[in-house]
Amino acid sequence: MRRALALTLVAVLAAGFELVAQQVSSVPPPDADTSATSPAPAQPLFGARDLLQMRLAVPDLKKLVRDIEDENEDHPARLTYVNAMGDSVTLDIEVETRGNFRWQRRNCNFPPIRLEIPDSGVAETLFAGQGDLKLVTHCQDNKDEYEQYVLQEYLIYRVYELLTERSFQTRLARISYIDEKAERETLTKYAFIIEDHDMMAARTGCQAIELQAHPLEFSPQETTLMALFQYLMGNTDWSIAYLHNVKLMMCPDYEPVAVPYDFDWAGAISTRYARPDAKLNIRSVRERLFRGFCRPEEFFQQARQDLIEHKEEIYALYRNLEGLDPKVLEKTIEYFDDFYEIMEDDKKFKREILDECRRQ
Repeated sequence: MRRALALTLVAVLAAGFELVAQQVSSVPPPDADTSATSPAPAQPLFGARDLLQMRLAVPDLKKLVRDIEDENEDHPARLTYVNAMGDSVTLDIEVETRGNFRWQRRNCNFPPIRLEIPDSGVAETLFAGQGDLKLVTHCQDNKDEYEQYVLQEYLIYRVYELLTERSFQTRLARISYIDEKAERETLTKYAFIIEDHDMMAARTGCQAIELQAHPLEFSPQETTLMALFQYLMGNTDWSIAYLHNVKLMMCPDYEPVAVPYDFDWAGAISTRYARPDAKLNIRSVRERLFRGFCRPEEFFQQARQDLIEHKEEIYALYRNLEGLDPKVLEKTIEYFDDFYEIMEDDKKFKREILDECRRQ
C-alpha cells in the first residue's frame, strides 16, 4: 500500500515538474546575458543598506488601518523619501493592508501594508520597476518592544541573505505615517520593505512557481541549509509541503528551491504573541526543534560549515544595527551561542541534528 502510494506521488510530481520545466525552459543560467530575452530586474531600492528615511501620507490614516476586511480597498498615498543626494522625492502610489495574524485587529492596531508602485512616474527613482512591495510594520503603536520586533525580523532576513543569494532582499526604513485629515497624530516608526517574489527569482536566474510537493523533491543543499538556518533562529513556523511561510522557484537546472520568509514567530525574537504548534511538543518558541528532513550527511556537513564560516558576520549584523536595544542584543547573542555550541561539537551535532532529522 505504502509503495503504491509512493509510486503515485512520484508520478504526480514528475508530471508537475514537467509542466513547470516547460514554463521555465527559457530561464537562462545565472551568468547568461538576459538583455535580449527579458528585462533585467530593476533593484536600486535594495542596492544600499543605509536606513531609508520615508514619509507615507494618506488622506485618512484611520480608515487605512481599520481596512482589514476580506475585500479591503486600495488607498491613494504619497510616498516621499530622501535620495542619496539629500533631495526629497515624492511618488503618487496606492497602499492596502495585508497579512494574516498581524492583519487581525485583536493582535495589531497597525496592520502590515502593501505598497503598490505604478509603472509610470517612477523612472530614475529607487522604486523604478518594483510593482507591489510588502512593508513590515510595527504592529502596535504604543509599545516600544514591537519596534524591536521589526528590527529583529529584519536582521533574520539579512542573516539568510548572508548564507545564500536565493533569499529575499530587504531595506530598513524609518517611516512617518501622516494623516492628511489631521485626525490622527503622525507616527514615526521602523519598518522594512521586502523584495517581490518574482523579482527575487529573476535576480537569481530562476522563476517563481507555485507547486505543492514533498520537501524531499527540493534542492537538498538549499533545503538543508534553510532547515539549519530555521533551527538557528528557533523558528518552527514553516512548511515546504504546505507552502507555509516559504516561496518556491524553479532554477535553471530544474531543481526547485524553497525560500523562507515571515519570521516573527521565531524564538530568536520571541514576540509576545508567538506560540509553538501544540503538535510539535515544545513548550516555547525559544525551545529549538530541528524540522529538516534526512538527507545524505554531506549536505548537512556543508550547511553546518556554511553557518560556522558566517558566524562572525552574523554576530556583526546584530552588533552594528543602530536602534537595536542592548538587552535584546545580549539575549540574542546568547541564544545564538547555544546554537553554535551544537554546530561546533561533532557529538552534539549528531545528537541534535543528524539523529533528529525527519524521515517521513
